[in-house]
Amino acid sequence: MEKSFKCIVMGAAGRDFHVYLSFLKFHPEFRVVAFTATQIPFIDQRGFPQSLAGPSYDSDIPIYDESELPRLIRKHEIDFVFFAYSDISHAELMHKSSLVQAAGASFVMLGPDHTQLLSSKPVVSVTATRTGAGKSPLTQWLARLLTGEGKRVAVIRHPMPYGNLEMQRVQRFATTADLVAHECTIEEREEYEPYVDMGIPIYAGVDYQAILDESSREADIVLWDGGNNDFSFVRPDLDIVVVDALRAGHEIDYFPGEVNFRRADVLVISKAGSAEPGALEGIRQRAAAYNPDASLCTADLEIEVDQPALLQGQRVLVIEDGPTVTHGGMSFGAGSVAADRAGATPVDPRPYAVGTIRDTFEAYPHMKRILPAMGYSEVQREALAETINACCKAEKVGCVVDASPARLDLMLDLDVPMVRVVYRFRQLDGPALDDLVRQQI
Repeated sequence: MEKSFKCIVMGAAGRDFHVYLSFLKFHPEFRVVAFTATQIPFIDQRGFPQSLAGPSYDSDIPIYDESELPRLIRKHEIDFVFFAYSDISHAELMHKSSLVQAAGASFVMLGPDHTQLLSSKPVVSVTATRTGAGKSPLTQWLARLLTGEGKRVAVIRHPMPYGNLEMQRVQRFATTADLVAHECTIEEREEYEPYVDMGIPIYAGVDYQAILDESSREADIVLWDGGNNDFSFVRPDLDIVVVDALRAGHEIDYFPGEVNFRRADVLVISKAGSAEPGALEGIRQRAAAYNPDASLCTADLEIEVDQPALLQGQRVLVIEDGPTVTHGGMSFGAGSVAADRAGATPVDPRPYAVGTIRDTFEAYPHMKRILPAMGYSEVQREALAETINACCKAEKVGCVVDASPARLDLMLDLDVPMVRVVYRFRQLDGPALDDLVRQQI
């Protein structure tokens, strides 16, 4: 009888479940004892369902906080720890590897060939080198372009399964009612709502083979809208990778962003209009060295404010996209840019933060005059609303600047007016991206 290796999957509620379902489930020699989780609040209070794990498991696979990892390795005499999350610096990644190996286990990272699914329909993937680089505006631009040309488009989003994993096995969002029915968090709405508003179905969930099969039945082309800087779960016919000009150099300093940078068919340097002198040239030089065959173009994000008069000269509370300014490391986003252009004065929300919002500021001390749109649970959404209202009252705020795509005005009960900020993709130079896409489909 072949030896069975005891394993842990080390993740953050996304690629970890895909690594299990795309690879480990079909290799019974690897016995998964547990998952560990980080970054996502409350995720360690669940288990991975036996119904998804398969017949070789007679109960749910437990999920623990990542801080438990050394203890779990020693207690269960773990052979392999499969690393399965994204947007981590190379230095921090090797600290994780050292922690695992110091406890006695081997550290494993599965690549695209072992985890990417094959599609019966053409696939264009949009991934990035860092969280918050501008993937979704580009994917939304592509979705509008293709549907305008009569193509049936289905968008598959990188997973955000923060609720009941069995119920979230395959999710399809086509209407606002779908978002309500699935009890979507703020983070999920940020990604799904723009497509719902466009009338384009978007899929997500846990079981990406089932998601791919279902979405392909109603589509001529599949768009992969990536999360963080992870590589696509589906093998693309055209691999577009967004590089953030405001974080030049990060494209070779973060995992798996560098994987994307090296594998891309097309590199799109985003936010080029706001880049520091020399940043674009540095990215171009690294592209020539690391991926000389990739097509290269630059782009910008056009920022629009729905009620600009409310913003002019006001004291404002700026709410930015959560992942971008937390583990993405940015100290500002589109909301801050819009406030600056309007001559508004952002206030500091940190003294008024409560609950897990306060914890988030402690975990990411680079955030100062911004508030991350965090809402992974009802408790956290209540803490976010309480923080906003307390800050606005104490600081005599004239309006809240919402640069989260989640439509916070529809989700939170606030005491002050809210101005929405949206951003749209616009190519500046290089080979026409629409032509490159058409060549593949």
